[in-house]
Amino acid sequence: MPELMGLLEGALYAKEEHGLSAEDIKGALKAALAPVLPRLNKVLLIPPDFTRFHSNAGFITSALYHLLSPACQVDIMPALGTHVPVSQAQWQVMFEGIPYTNMLVHNWRTEVVAIGEVPADYVREISDGRVDTPITVEINKRLLDPAYDLILSIGQVVPHEVVGMANQSKNIFVGCGGSRVINASHMLGAVYGMERVMGRDRTPVRAVLDYASEHFIQDMPLQYILTVTDAPGGIIRTHGLFLGRDRRWFEEAVALAQQKNITHLDKSLKKVVVYLDEQEFGSTWLGNKAVYRTRMAIEDNGELIVLAPGVDKFGEDKTVDALIRKYGYQGIDRVLKMTEDNVDLRENLSAAAHLIHGSSEGRFNITYATKHLSQAEIEGVGYGYLPYEEAIKRYPIDTLKDGFNTLADGEEIYYISNPALGLWVVKGHLNN
Repeated sequence: MPELMGLLEGALYAKEEHGLSAEDIKGALKAALAPVLPRLNKVLLIPPDFTRFHSNAGFITSALYHLLSPACQVDIMPALGTHVPVSQAQWQVMFEGIPYTNMLVHNWRTEVVAIGEVPADYVREISDGRVDTPITVEINKRLLDPAYDLILSIGQVVPHEVVGMANQSKNIFVGCGGSRVINASHMLGAVYGMERVMGRDRTPVRAVLDYASEHFIQDMPLQYILTVTDAPGGIIRTHGLFLGRDRRWFEEAVALAQQKNITHLDKSLKKVVVYLDEQEFGSTWLGNKAVYRTRMAIEDNGELIVLAPGVDKFGEDKTVDALIRKYGYQGIDRVLKMTEDNVDLRENLSAAAHLIHGSSEGRFNITYATKHLSQAEIEGVGYGYLPYEEAIKRYPIDTLKDGFNTLADGEEIYYISNPALGLWVVKGHLNN
């Protein structure tokens, strides 16, 4: 392993409920970099994009840039996965003080190279026989540039619908991955069962990522910087900072995130109202975190209302958007049959997986309240529709608090102001 892997490793936990201070975080980063800083010439930072604004990775990236840039070249490539590039306005909010020209844009379809294959027999074993094909691992070709002395991947560990708990090597193999690994991993998670993976560390997709880490990038000068955060009232609180490539630091972050980002409810919920901040959620591809993260809390025949003022499309990618419009959100059996019968879905398995993820399997009703998508468009993909202005009068977000609320007419609802930051489950569900 390259000599410049010698950063200090460790974990920093907040002692107070309000989280680590800016000075705490900067101090930890400075101490970690000290052993290698004099020898660095070119560094690549891999933060999340704006959809993970509340990870506090933007602040950390800015702090790293200012620590590193006087002495070496610093490039920043957000781990977009299939998402659209960070806009200049978003960049200025998230990555304060870093020139927009320092951004490299990852293209998951055209800028990747294959680095290895996870064997079919291994995939069959970890998926309980549900998937029996090999998975080709592709990553952005820039990650293999020998000119980089150090690659720092920065991001939040939080419950996730595909991998179980987000980040660490997911930032590399999915966030900076190619279509084959993104398609295969999303479908693997979907057919194994979303409710079997969310909030857990040891999942089939995580096993694939661990395999790829061990076999394909062991010599890459890569280190991870992981956060565990929440954001009550939109104010980011960083409860833990974990630095290092050893899996133990990810496991410590997972344990903390399970404490901070999972809400265990005494009873299932009849009606859930979720707000999607229009700066963060512009598509149902992103906004359906409202569906994923609440599905283990909503009762049979219950209702999910999604207030989505910024959603103006279904997919982040034009091809995926067209597929969602064509096939709609349907249950696993129907989507698997459509995938078998239609080549366009077979060639875009991440889209097929998303159609499964976005369905309630007929168990509860999903209604989207939008400004920019019409009733015909929303109903065309299988959701109920509510005009946004009408919805916001009935569910006035300025007066709602996270958790249980009683409306003026006596109806009880459960309100969530940001579904990306957590997972809501009925007590005991994760033990099943």
